Amino acid sequence: MRRIPLATLLFSTLLLGASPAFATPQFSVKYGGRIAGAAPDGRLFLILSNDAGDEPRMQIDDSAKTQQLFGIDVDRWAPDAAQVIGADVLGYPRDSLRDVPAGKYRVQVVFHRYETFQRNGHTIKLPMDRGEGQQWNRAPGNLYSVPIEITFDPKSDATISLTADQVIPEIVPPKDTKYVRHERIQSKVLTKFWGRPMYLGAHVLLPEGFDSHPKARYPLIINHGHFPDDFGGFRETPPDPDLKPDFSERFQWKGYNRTQQEEAYRFYKLWTGADFPRAIVIEIQHANPFYGDSYAVDSANVGPYGEAIQTELIPYLEKKYRALGTGWSRFVYGGSTGGWEAMAVQVLYPDFYNGAYAACPDPIDFRAYTVVDVYNDTNAFFNESFWKRTPRAARRDGLGRTVTSMAESLRRELVLGTRGRSGEQWDIWQAVFSPVGPDGYPASIWDKRTGVIDHKVAEYWKQHYDLMEILRRDWDRGLGEKLRGKLHIYVGTMDNYFLDGAVRLADDFLSKTKNPPYEGVVEYGHGHEHCWNGDPDTPNAISRLRYHEMFLPKIVERIRKTAPPGADLTSWKY
Repeated sequence: MRRIPLATLLFSTLLLGASPAFATPQFSVKYGGRIAGAAPDGRLFLILSNDAGDEPRMQIDDSAKTQQLFGIDVDRWAPDAAQVIGADVLGYPRDSLRDVPAGKYRVQVVFHRYETFQRNGHTIKLPMDRGEGQQWNRAPGNLYSVPIEITFDPKSDATISLTADQVIPEIVPPKDTKYVRHERIQSKVLTKFWGRPMYLGAHVLLPEGFDSHPKARYPLIINHGHFPDDFGGFRETPPDPDLKPDFSERFQWKGYNRTQQEEAYRFYKLWTGADFPRAIVIEIQHANPFYGDSYAVDSANVGPYGEAIQTELIPYLEKKYRALGTGWSRFVYGGSTGGWEAMAVQVLYPDFYNGAYAACPDPIDFRAYTVVDVYNDTNAFFNESFWKRTPRAARRDGLGRTVTSMAESLRRELVLGTRGRSGEQWDIWQAVFSPVGPDGYPASIWDKRTGVIDHKVAEYWKQHYDLMEILRRDWDRGLGEKLRGKLHIYVGTMDNYFLDGAVRLADDFLSKTKNPPYEGVVEYGHGHEHCWNGDPDTPNAISRLRYHEMFLPKIVERIRKTAPPGADLTSWKY
């Protein structure tokens, strides 16, 4: 790491004629033109860190340990032009460079590149995923600078010059093995929607004996979740004896990385054992310009991902890998994002799947959109009354202590990307659930500076994506009969993101259904955090690594019990 004392930096006068008390440093940034190409668009980040651990670009999050971030939009950046980040640029968690305490910091810049799309009569610019799952600090082709150490004084008038001359390399795709295959297809409907080639990927876990039983046909089980770089929780070799142990602060667990390898290898041994049920399990890659995951439904902003997955990807995989290819032989499960997706596709495509295990699902009732009732509250940041204005928490730890507030969490996303382009959680929910706004970007559910909720947008959400509103509206119209026995929901009562609130509302409705009764499961892990999945006896740190082991035998059991007369229940039983 290079060190540049303040005395050797380039100085310039910023506020001519102004009092020195109002002087503020600024950062002047250029990039290596030969690397970046001609006049790119994107978002330029400046990160200041007093943590000597990882690179500053890896230290921005919602925790108390986050470092300082600033960001500006850049259009057609010429190689010889400098972009200036000064005191007027909004930051997170401190508002401005004026608020950064004097001291020594490591500083780094990252340029997150955007593509231009013509859509709905609008020209919009978004960061296309490049195989990393929409991570601005890891996206191949993004530019960044080597961290340097500076001495910073918020009262000086220094101009600190930086150059983004490093390029994040391309990602090497995983290799096929005996058990795990990797597929990628171009989607016709997504390509038409976005006006450029768009792809869907899948990691396919094949059963023991797949190659030696060529006439067998199998159930297809979809494990939904965040962007998987390979099939998660499956390891064909023993844990690495030379692995340097890390420390999980969340679980207070030394060597959690080794624990993860141990559990993945444990599942491999179960999967290939004589008694484990034979089925095909897939994890889907559906990253898009808003997030590492599409939420697996059709959306005005994100595109027809529900249609693409149901009509293009799944039929392709079922044909290639000899799946049974019927609604009774398909099942979905997942946690968090995957929990919402599992429930959503079961509700929206009730005949296409035979059941869903939804653990710690993202908000399934927008009256409890984490801690906000988007229909009746007026402000997302505060619980407001005549006499009080109490800040809302966005995340808590296992003891209920606030980790970050709604205002802080949404400020971080705003600094990461204007117009819903942060690639983070609140913005993807908004992109999926909202109509297209007047500028071509997703219509905002609330103002990220004030927290004021737009109830017209909320009404659109209610009609299209509030899963419990859909169930309440359509249960007695035939939907309930299609979902009888198919919904299984699990959540911890101390979910870090308050996702238990929406599940309680769901439970209140489902437990009272009579026409027909839902005949499913809603269970709570008392005192358990995100993402509890129904195991009352195992610590969350371990049970969260055993989704496949826990759910797959139960899924196959239901598939066998509910198969229609004459169905093939023998070719895949060996």
